[in-house]
Amino acid sequence: MRVVADTSALVSLETVAETDSPPLDILHDQHSVLVPRQVWNELEETASYDDTSGQAATAVLERRESFDVRSVDLDESFPLDDGENAAVALANDVDAVQLLCDEFNRLALIHASLTATRLVTTPILLAGFVSGGTLSADSAQELLATISEARSWSGNNYVERAKESMSSE
Repeated sequence: MRVVADTSALVSLETVAETDSPPLDILHDQHSVLVPRQVWNELEETASYDDTSGQAATAVLERRESFDVRSVDLDESFPLDDGENAAVALANDVDAVQLLCDEFNRLALIHASLTATRLVTTPILLAGFVSGGTLSADSAQELLATISEARSWSGNNYVERAKESMSSE
């Protein structure tokens, strides 16, 4: 199954690559991961920073062979940045099963722009790995705590609800 990933989700998932069950590896085991060229360009830009996000983006770029990077035409009137715009367009073009995106401030707009693709964030992806038996609830909660700290998600209600759903599974 095809999954399209945005910059934000790839950086989030790669933030915890040094764990026993890297979520990006699990994703690659279960899906073909497509990335728009614009997202790849954003990763290159992010990699230039000397911080956790820059290190994660560099690590994603080093895994180039595991991604299907595709060119996409942008809708210039679409009110999102080029990476998100391209990710939505690619997800719709290829009838992707999921679009991975952690742009929490724009989730409603992104969701409304998808035709047959499910919008999934990193917290929901991890919860799905738990419900599918690929990841233990404890491991997923630890991963989410690490990602939350690195991505400044502390106190985010959406993330907190995802944590709660993992503990009730």
